[in-house]
Amino acid sequence: MWVLIAFDLPIETRNQKRAYRQFREFLLSDGFIMLQYSVYARPCPTSENSELHMKRIENKMPDEGEVRLLSLTAMQYAKMRCFYGKKEGNPEQPPDQLSFF
Repeated sequence: MWVLIAFDLPIETRNQKRAYRQFREFLLSDGFIMLQYSVYARPCPTSENSELHMKRIENKMPDEGEVRLLSLTAMQYAKMRCFYGKKEGNPEQPPDQLSFF
């Protein structure tokens, strides 16, 4: 599973800029990776875990702006097409899970 978040937060006042920075820092500390400006994603091992992270985001959302959350399966995420200029690339890969034998 992947949790995808896209947000548009105002940054006109000092308080809005602080709220933006705090929200972005929260996402990074919670394991999200930046895909593009204001678009972040996080791999989750289960749908329950993705729900947990979505709830955490709801609790940390700034008072102003727009935030969109989307939960995707690993297969749906892998079908994403990424372009860097005209060159096609691959979407980010989730980290390998540890295995103990």
